[in-house]
Amino acid sequence: MKAMLDSNLPLRVFRRGKVRDVYDLDDRLLFVATDRISAYDVVMPNGIPDKGRVLTQLSNFWFRRLEGTARHHLIETDVAKIAQVPEERKEEFRGRALTVRKVSVFPVECVVRGYLAGSGWKEYREGRGVCGVKLPAGLREADRLPEPIFTPATKADEGHDENIDFERMAGIVGRNVAEQLRELSVEVYRQAHEFALSKGIILADTKFEWGWHEGAPMLVDEALTPDSSRYWPKASWEPGKNPPSYDKQYLRDWLVASGWKKEPPAPQLPEEVVAKVREKYLECYRAITGEVLT
Repeated sequence: MKAMLDSNLPLRVFRRGKVRDVYDLDDRLLFVATDRISAYDVVMPNGIPDKGRVLTQLSNFWFRRLEGTARHHLIETDVAKIAQVPEERKEEFRGRALTVRKVSVFPVECVVRGYLAGSGWKEYREGRGVCGVKLPAGLREADRLPEPIFTPATKADEGHDENIDFERMAGIVGRNVAEQLRELSVEVYRQAHEFALSKGIILADTKFEWGWHEGAPMLVDEALTPDSSRYWPKASWEPGKNPPSYDKQYLRDWLVASGWKKEPPAPQLPEEVVAKVREKYLECYRAITGEVLT
C-alpha cells in the first residue's frame, strides 16, 4: 500500500495543512487531501493509503446531503474537469482533489456535542459544564446529552484548539453571526446524527468550519469526517465506557504504548498499524454511505 504524502503541483501554494494542500487558482481554490496523518499535533513520517480520498468523498457526500440546510463551498469534484491537474496525474488525484469557492473563513471551530466524551467529558468532571454550558449532575462518560450543545473553540495553526464559551465567540465574530453559526451548526448536527443513527452509527460530536460568502454563512473545509467527528458503532455504545471509534484512536493508543514522547520526530508506523488505521477509515465510509470506496 502506497500513501500519497505530498501533491507537489506546479501551482501557487495557498496553504499547506497537516492533511490538505491548498493551491490558489485566482478565482477559486484547489484542495488536495493527501494521505498524511497526524497525532498529538505531529505529522507521522508515513501516511495512511486512501485516507485523503475517504475524507474528501465523505465530505462531498455530506455537503450534498445537507444542501437544503447549509450552503457549501464545493464547485467541482470531478478531477477530469479540473484543468489545473496534469493529465498524467489525474488518476492519482481522483477522489481527493476538488475546487472550492474562496470564502472569508471565521477564526473559530463550531463544535456540537450530542454525547459526553473527550475534552467535554474532562471539563464536565471538573465543573459540571462544557464551554460555559451547564449540564445535569450524574452524567457518565459517553452519555447522550438531553439536547446537543454548542461548544466553540479557537482555531490554532500550531498546537491544540482552545475551548471557549459562546460569549467569547460572539466577541470574536459578532453576536449576530455567532447566533447564526450556532443555529446552523446544531441543525446540521441533528440531521447528520439522525441519518448516521439509521446506519447503525452514533455521531457523538463534530466540528464545523464556516465562512462568509455573499452575505451568508457557508460550510467549508471538510464536513463530518472521521478526522473532524467522533463516530461510534451503535452496537458498541455503552454509557459509562469509552466506545471504540472510527478515527485515529487506534493510532494514538499505539503511539502511547510505543513510548513516544508526543514530540517530533514521530516514529515510523509499522505496516500492520497502517493497515488497521486504513481499515477504520474505510469502514466508516462504507457504514455511512453504504458504498465501497472506489
